[in-house]
Amino acid sequence: MTLSTRIKDLPNRERPRERLAELGPDALSDSELIAILLRTGLQGKSAVDVGAELVQQFGTLSALAQATLEELQTIKGIGPDKAIALQSAFTLARRMAAEIREAAPVLDTPESVANLLREECRPYEVEHFYAIFVNTRRRLIRKVHLTNGTLDAAIVHPRDVFRHAVAANASAVILVHNHPSGDPTPSKADITVTRDLVRAGQLLKIEVLDHVILGQRTTERERDYFSLKEHGYIYK
Repeated sequence: MTLSTRIKDLPNRERPRERLAELGPDALSDSELIAILLRTGLQGKSAVDVGAELVQQFGTLSALAQATLEELQTIKGIGPDKAIALQSAFTLARRMAAEIREAAPVLDTPESVANLLREECRPYEVEHFYAIFVNTRRRLIRKVHLTNGTLDAAIVHPRDVFRHAVAANASAVILVHNHPSGDPTPSKADITVTRDLVRAGQLLKIEVLDHVILGQRTTERERDYFSLKEHGYIYK
């Protein structure tokens, strides 16, 4: 897009609003998303051009989000109304991020991991395998159900686990699966799969923190889970 090109002069498929409606927001550049908030540019500059100048001037979206109304208005084409619209959007984004942080549990013990998936796994009649991705503070980013069936290396491949870890920008992963029999004691296959994934994580510098197996409590068994980390099966 040249500096003299107006958004309304573009074909529909190239206009930010139409592109978002057709392709979704992830398909748009930062400057295109900002252009939707700005709505209009100024003579000789489209809203996308002004958006690109904002990104270039402040360097990062984080810096742009922290800009004051006065700082935003130093960019030609950004008046009080547009500065207020931008600051409102960034404030909503910060509040949403804060809500997500507060809602995401800290998974720093085997018990907290068991609490996360206990009820979900309780009705299962076959084994289900999950990968839980956490940040450096052990706060949940995402949990992914990877497979179900008897756990072995053939159905739990490191590639499947760690591509999700990379996509989630996770610093570590916690493995979880259930034993429908109720006995959470790990099988030989459980231990083998765990150690294979630990080695793969070491190569990628994504730590496997634990593998928690869920079972059921009995009068003889106080815990309904087994932590391979606690029992020495995971080591650096």
